[in-house]
Amino acid sequence: MKILSIDTSSNACSVAILEDKKVIKEITNEDGNTHSVKLMPQIEQIFKETNLNLKDIDLLVCDKGPGSFTGIRIGISTIKAFCDVTNSKGIGISSLLALAYNSDFKGYICSLIDAKNDNAYYALFDNTDGKYKKLDEYCCKNINSITEILKVCNKPIFFVGNGSIVYKDMLESSLKENAIFASNEKSNKLSATNLGIAAFDVISSDLYSEDFNLSPLYLRPSNAERELMEKQNGNK
Repeated sequence: MKILSIDTSSNACSVAILEDKKVIKEITNEDGNTHSVKLMPQIEQIFKETNLNLKDIDLLVCDKGPGSFTGIRIGISTIKAFCDVTNSKGIGISSLLALAYNSDFKGYICSLIDAKNDNAYYALFDNTDGKYKKLDEYCCKNINSITEILKVCNKPIFFVGNGSIVYKDMLESSLKENAIFASNEKSNKLSATNLGIAAFDVISSDLYSEDFNLSPLYLRPSNAERELMEKQNGNK
């Protein structure tokens, strides 16, 4: 199965083509341009360098969030358009699940994405024999609330995502020796490759559900929506 996977949910724009779970090529761009500018040229480049085209792709995958509201919309719109053209299957994978695939730690893996102001997008997974089982619903919580949840586990937990860097001191203080962190920066970054691998596992294991549809997973209102709600509340 050939997979085209795109990740536009963070500052980086990443595109990958995989054969099942083996990466053929990945291109990541962090030059600061907007994803609307970077994405299509990267897709064209990766097809050219792999001698493939859209008709060769069996599964189309994008990151559905949480992350950049604009980036998520760009990624989902692109994959939906490709699905319409090719009639290929398209699915959305959460950033939090894709991050969990950065680690092969056997046991609990916690994905954390910084949501600012001591908040984080959060999910906890149990990796048993390479199968990443979600233990909690995806959510956005204050980091103190997250550490209280994790303390109850009383087991070693491997942390991934930029939130594990931002809140490392708090996690270590709360969880002590049960808090384990990646030794390299790459383990905390999203990648189109791991997004594609997660999608392959979902498809091949018949795990597809509404969790993997092509709808954005925002978990909290956008800044504009929050400002509007604050104004409305202030006028009451």
